[in-house]
Amino acid sequence: MVFLRWIGGIIVFFWVLGLILRIGGSMIHLLLIIAVIVFIIDLILGKGKRT
Repeated sequence: MVFLRWIGGIIVFFWVLGLILRIGGSMIHLLLIIAVIVFIIDLILGKGKRT
């Protein structure tokens, strides 16, 4: 699940970059939603393996 964390981090990075440079429009919000979903999936699936 480390891979999902990296993908989520990259998506959040591009979202912040888009907010700063004011590019991307609604695509930025879509990327943020995808990043949040990835982090939630990682938390749910990762908890079972950390015991």
